[in-house]
Amino acid sequence: MNYASNCKLLKPQGFRLFLVPFGKVPSGRIVKDVVQRIIERTKVPNTYQIGEVCQIVVKDNPELRGKGGCWGIVSAVNEFSCSVRMWDGEYTIGLQHLKSFNYLPAECEQMQVICNRITQVYSSGLEESVQKFLEMLGKLNRAYLTDLEEKVLSLLESEIRN
Repeated sequence: MNYASNCKLLKPQGFRLFLVPFGKVPSGRIVKDVVQRIIERTKVPNTYQIGEVCQIVVKDNPELRGKGGCWGIVSAVNEFSCSVRMWDGEYTIGLQHLKSFNYLPAECEQMQVICNRITQVYSSGLEESVQKFLEMLGKLNRAYLTDLEEKVLSLLESEIRN
């Protein structure tokens, strides 16, 4: 018996994706690799724009662990990814891991200001509670700080300057 004679063709949603040997489903790694190749061949246009605010969607990407739900600002647009500036640095993230907040230009500018402020204050040498506060600001689903968040961030900025 050869491999091909013991395989059956799966046709999910009209696509011929996999030959399944002996009725077994391929591993997640193989499926992920094939899907990534299809995405890259499909040439879906990258519609993100520099300055756009996006949410990070982890979707089984271990490199993004801990970043799920965080927001970032697009700093460069590539063919299949974007460079995204976040509260703790800059990351290159695949399009499938980004979701636009669809903010208005004024809201995007406000988020840029917030991102710059958090970035200037954040460092790994800060107390854990302060780091966690800044991380939580990096997960806000709104384009503004509350009065209390503003006061605490301003206090941290003044402490770092002194």
